Amino acid sequence: MYQRIRDLREDNDLKQSEVAEKLFLQREVYRRYETGQREIPLNIAVMLAKLYNVSLDYIAGLSNKKERK
Repeated sequence: MYQRIRDLREDNDLKQSEVAEKLFLQREVYRRYETGQREIPLNIAVMLAKLYNVSLDYIAGLSNKKERK
């Protein structure tokens, strides 16, 4: 899950600080999500899925299909 959100961020040419701002988080909190030092809450996972236009299953690593249904 953690590598996926990093890959999505990099694929969209965004910095951690930019994603954190879009999620209304401090950059350090977001960094901990990306590195696996902190569990990603469901509401943040939903926001990430919407931001990158991917499914929650993709964010969670349950599917390799990015597209949302």
